[in-house]
Amino acid sequence: MREKKNVTFREIADYTHFSKTTISRYFNNPDSLTLENQQTIADALQKLGYKENKVAQILANGKTEFIGIIIPDLYHHYYSEMLSQILSTYETFHYKFLVFIGNKTEEIERKYIQELLAYKIEGLIILSHTISSRELASLSIPIVTIEREDKYVSSVNTDNYMGGYQAAALLARHHCDVLFHINAPGSEDTPAYGRLLGFTDFCREQQQEYQIFLREFGHTYETTLAQMQSLLEELETHYQNQKKGIFVSNDTHANVLLNLIIRKYGTLPDDYFLIGFDNSPISREAILPISTVGQQIDKIAYEAVQLLVEQMNEQKKRKPVPLETPVHKVIPPILFRRETTEK
Repeated sequence: MREKKNVTFREIADYTHFSKTTISRYFNNPDSLTLENQQTIADALQKLGYKENKVAQILANGKTEFIGIIIPDLYHHYYSEMLSQILSTYETFHYKFLVFIGNKTEEIERKYIQELLAYKIEGLIILSHTISSRELASLSIPIVTIEREDKYVSSVNTDNYMGGYQAAALLARHHCDVLFHINAPGSEDTPAYGRLLGFTDFCREQQQEYQIFLREFGHTYETTLAQMQSLLEELETHYQNQKKGIFVSNDTHANVLLNLIIRKYGTLPDDYFLIGFDNSPISREAILPISTVGQQIDKIAYEAVQLLVEQMNEQKKRKPVPLETPVHKVIPPILFRRETTEK
């Protein structure tokens, strides 16, 4: 049997006795039709066995229903969970996603963006830190960033300062002799820098002894492991017999450090208290569930897509009104107390 050919706008028009222009309006601007006429066309589509031709629709109106994403890596559990939550918004907003994994090289990531633009994406979500927000804003396409420098584009971020303050306060409740913050070097204009500020402000206000460790951890398990081994040796050498409260900037790195300590002692000793940041799945699934400052990843993802869709919908209007200034949404963190601090 021959496969039935696709139903055309002309066939729908003949069946309903409407013009092809009216049928086109049903697909591209249904609000311009009465509810009665919309229902008539919808019934006709069902009876004729119409199957939507996405390619034809793209050619007709130039709208692909695609959003581009550039994400730094999938090694850190925060990024993999964030990507999963962004993709799950399809059921609500009905946009599909094209994803590139960043490689920390500006020229390569610019090529990624040009590739995405060639696919006629309608908007862009950026988590990579490589390209400045000023340059991103010049692309003339709706953009929302997550947890990166965002002066010239709209963004959704966690209240990182509050998170750093909360982490230090939780460790201090256990009467630690010294508090430590382990992080990667970062620019002061990135949201994550607030974690360090919140931590240090608490320690100074409470006259709590503290130490900051800034290390380049890279983006692989091997590079992270090497740095954490070095840090653990330093803690063991210089802070013996002292109660140590350690705040690690993300759950992935916190889990690597926890594993090293447990390999050495068989358990988490009484003089170690550990808290991470993100509430990514690894914090719950670790050999000892890790206390963490929880970013509301599902809410951040939803808010980012919603904010982007609002901008994309505005651009589709006959006379769009662009944002006068970028919109910056801040989501509060939630503290999760688990076994690495609850002894």
